[in-house]
Amino acid sequence: MQKNLVVGQSGGPSVAINASLAGVIRAALDSGKIDTVYGMRNGVEGLLTEDLISLNYLNRPQFLAHLKATPAMALGSCRYKLPETDQEGYFRRIVEILHKYNIGYFLYIGGNDSMDTVKKLSAYCTEHGHDIMVMGVPKTIDNDLMHTDHTPGFGSAAKYLAVTVDELIMDTDIYFLQSVTIVEVMGRNAGWLTLASALPRFLGKERPQIICLPEQPFDEEDFLQQIHTAFQKSQCVLAVVSEGIRDKNGDYVGASFQNGVTDQFGHAYLQGVGKYLETLVRERIGCKVRSIEVNLMQRCAIHLASRTDLDEAYEVGRRAVQFALEGVTGKTVVYRRVSNRPYRIDYDAVDVERIANREKKVPEKWLDFDDPATIREILDYLLPLIQGDVPQVTDAFGLPSHLVIPKE
Repeated sequence: MQKNLVVGQSGGPSVAINASLAGVIRAALDSGKIDTVYGMRNGVEGLLTEDLISLNYLNRPQFLAHLKATPAMALGSCRYKLPETDQEGYFRRIVEILHKYNIGYFLYIGGNDSMDTVKKLSAYCTEHGHDIMVMGVPKTIDNDLMHTDHTPGFGSAAKYLAVTVDELIMDTDIYFLQSVTIVEVMGRNAGWLTLASALPRFLGKERPQIICLPEQPFDEEDFLQQIHTAFQKSQCVLAVVSEGIRDKNGDYVGASFQNGVTDQFGHAYLQGVGKYLETLVRERIGCKVRSIEVNLMQRCAIHLASRTDLDEAYEVGRRAVQFALEGVTGKTVVYRRVSNRPYRIDYDAVDVERIANREKKVPEKWLDFDDPATIREILDYLLPLIQGDVPQVTDAFGLPSHLVIPKE
């Protein structure tokens, strides 16, 4: 009797996560080795309540193409942390449900915290002799997963940010008036998204003049001096700033704006560094200043998605199924960059414990933004990831049409 497969999505949304889901569905049902692909609504939290739906009906070219071009998470998400031990029976309950539905393959699409779930469940199944293959499918716009060249979702978010900052340059350049625009970008501990938002400068434009990443200690006086220096060449100053910048003591900048609340994985909810710096500039320099928080918009902007990103995300879902069918478990699929010119990657699988709860930072050698050799390396890394446009599925009113999986 053939086994079934279950797939779920977890963590924050992205443009590319449904492309990976489409890849999973296609590879599983075309393999001839899996009867039913189940989707768990709202991740492992839904699995625990047996909130499952068959996704077999989606294995048609038109449905898969529509799903691939749908942002966010068609199955819904969760931020659910499994305990370290099975003292309360969560793992036992999950395995009972998997056996009940004859599921031999568990795939979880997500980022760092989602890989924690993959790590714990795969370890439990191995320790207790359960023949269930557990695989991680990477996803995060933050690009902070270890042991992979980049992550699905990052390329599209990078493209959105580069385009947005380029448009802000055009917007702020029309007045002969000293002004400072501060763009706050997602990135708690890693500055990959902020690095991508600086692409206009790396490609030869004057701005953004100021780039602040979590990998570099932030100094308020130095920030103000950079603005004064920039004013000597331009009336308009643009700064891109990671939400998680910290001072030399490791404290988040603008800590008074933080609410002190953390999620289930212990991550602080960050808010307000852009507004904090806006107030600082207004009080200390006195020029026109505004702050813009690029928050949720960068995650699901399918209209600016990178075709490279979605194609790779689809393939990473396919490869996860292939690895699971080969008996691989407790691993996450990763990208290996083979070359920049022409751009080419391979796919591999890495032990999930080497990825879960760890973070990849922007390398120190890339933090000198005035060094031409550094800029060339950054461009070689970033530019291939933002290439190509994604055909839009639209409705009768000309608005984007998104595939919706029924709630019941």
